[in-house]
Amino acid sequence: MPSALDTNMRFKFSILALLLQVAIIVLFGIFVEYETDNQFQTLHPLFQDVHVMIFVGFGFLMTFLKKYGFSSVGINMLIAAFGLQWGTLMQGFWHMDAGKIFVHIESMINADFSTATALISFGAVLGKTSPVQMLILTILEITIFACNEHLVTKIFQATDVGASMTIHAFGAYFGLAASLVLYRPGLKNKHEDEESTYHSDLFAMIGTLFLWIFWPTFNSAIAAHDDRTKAIINTYYSLAASTVVTFALSSLVDQRGKFSMVLVQNATLAGGVAVGTCADLLTHPFAAMCIGAIAGIISVLGFHFLTPVLASKLNIHDTCGVHNLHGLPGVLGGIAGIVVTAIQSKNGKGVPHTPGMQAAALGSTIGIALVGGALTGAILKLPFLGQASDKNCFDDSIYWEVPEEEKLHAVHSNNYDEHSRFEATM
Repeated sequence: MPSALDTNMRFKFSILALLLQVAIIVLFGIFVEYETDNQFQTLHPLFQDVHVMIFVGFGFLMTFLKKYGFSSVGINMLIAAFGLQWGTLMQGFWHMDAGKIFVHIESMINADFSTATALISFGAVLGKTSPVQMLILTILEITIFACNEHLVTKIFQATDVGASMTIHAFGAYFGLAASLVLYRPGLKNKHEDEESTYHSDLFAMIGTLFLWIFWPTFNSAIAAHDDRTKAIINTYYSLAASTVVTFALSSLVDQRGKFSMVLVQNATLAGGVAVGTCADLLTHPFAAMCIGAIAGIISVLGFHFLTPVLASKLNIHDTCGVHNLHGLPGVLGGIAGIVVTAIQSKNGKGVPHTPGMQAAALGSTIGIALVGGALTGAILKLPFLGQASDKNCFDDSIYWEVPEEEKLHAVHSNNYDEHSRFEATM
């Protein structure tokens, strides 16, 4: 029999999801129109690559938890499917023409981009939030993201073609701030299910490989046509450099000299994140490779040294280590953008860029993400939204029908005292 939590959450989630979908359909009926797209043949393959990254790459990257694979892939799909609709509206309201939002392939790519912020934040709170909470987080984060994106690209006129700042740094620090507010003392000592297995890590590598292969498209999809090739090439070599550095440092920081699957799954991608802001501006792949190598270094060191400090000293429990894959490399990308625009003041569209506006864009993005994430975390913490107890975290069976052979223990009641597990380990 399902627990009281299951029944309550079923109705809360179902009603919320249906109401939101109906509301979005109504808004689409009022505001959204098709636009004839002369770039369809050019941009559609790029859209497909980005779409694969969002649904397959991000989804499988988070399947490393041994009992949370259904939720990692399934809730990722839910967030993405809902977020791309909401992102179309939130971004479209800033670019309305005669009271209408005109959709085309490029707007679909941007809608996918908007969902990436919520998926990154999902990684920070993975295993500790309910589907209802994630729907609410997606609504609030994409709304705030669209406002920050408008501020960065239209007001500051900063360059961020691969969205190191507006997507990666924003999503990471938004999720970290939410994780801080949602902190559970009962999880201070590592939960028994917050672990991987041989097969769950192998599934997570599928996500890494899809992201790695398609990342050049992610960083070049909205670049000016003349700069798209540069963005692809620079991302290609930045990823390669970060991967080699990651393997080297992974062996170096391990006491037994062995490779760490956590680092290989994440830090190998740091080069793609860090080079994003200036991918279309760099005039030589040497610079991209330097950025990628530095990104690999800070990502590995972040996982090895900084993550434990955040958890023990600041009470920030970052399940997937998004700070090291998206946060720190995103900040590095913002800094690289400041340096590059000091040397090269215009992009392929002839838009002038200044280091001051790049710095303002980076600062505002991090500030808005931290404030927005903290406020969102406070909302998600409201008791009536409901969430799994500490004991039931990182376990699919609280929300999913799981094959019997995978049910190693029964789902516990949500009346479980959240502090009892922590106290029992003292």
